[in-house]
Amino acid sequence: MSGRITRTRLLAATTVAIAALSLTACGGTDASSVRSEATSSASTQPTPSADATDSTAQPSTKSPTAAATKSPSGSSGSSAGSTTSGGKSGGKESGSQESGGKGGESRNPQCGAGTVKTIATPVARPLNHLLITVTNTDSQYCDLLGHPYARFGEAQAVPPVDESTHPQAVVTLAPGESGYAGVLLSAADGSGTHGYSTKSLAVGFENGTVAQPSLAGKGVYVDSSLRVTYWQHSMEDALN
Repeated sequence: MSGRITRTRLLAATTVAIAALSLTACGGTDASSVRSEATSSASTQPTPSADATDSTAQPSTKSPTAAATKSPSGSSGSSAGSTTSGGKSGGKESGSQESGGKGGESRNPQCGAGTVKTIATPVARPLNHLLITVTNTDSQYCDLLGHPYARFGEAQAVPPVDESTHPQAVVTLAPGESGYAGVLLSAADGSGTHGYSTKSLAVGFENGTVAQPSLAGKGVYVDSSLRVTYWQHSMEDALN
């Protein structure tokens, strides 16, 4: 009886030991499997690139303010163009003033001693004045530019021109038409100096020619007040 119990206990113990060994073997396989799966999963994860790491770790050093405040080159070009355009408008004005210095721009041959008849006549009014008249003797129009260069006697210089008499347009003479210039010979109140009498007069034109009209009688008296006007369309403008 006791031997049967002993064998039964031994069998039961053996069975338990075998079961325990089986469980241990199963448990070990499961742990290895888990570790293997974990390692495989870790190896398949994407590795962050160096660029991604750098861009995340280091913020950009570019200054958006500097980029925004940079002036566009187009605006500068436009300003230069405007300046350049103003520059062209000023040139035209200078040209107009230069031609005006001769009484305007000439469109016809210039009048000169060879194409006009020149007469010098003292007048009663205004006092101490001389009227120079030139008449176009040619068959075509001519432009009477500037003013007469009147040289009296042995004078070394010609008298100045009265700038207030500058005409608004060129004095153009048709064939047979006349133009005029006035000459203030001396001061009416006697305030002029270096006065002298002369019977000789030479009248120069802008084209370089010279006429020598005669002075009737005793000639004329001139002093430091001597002045001439620009050529005019009428004798009234020349003497006023």
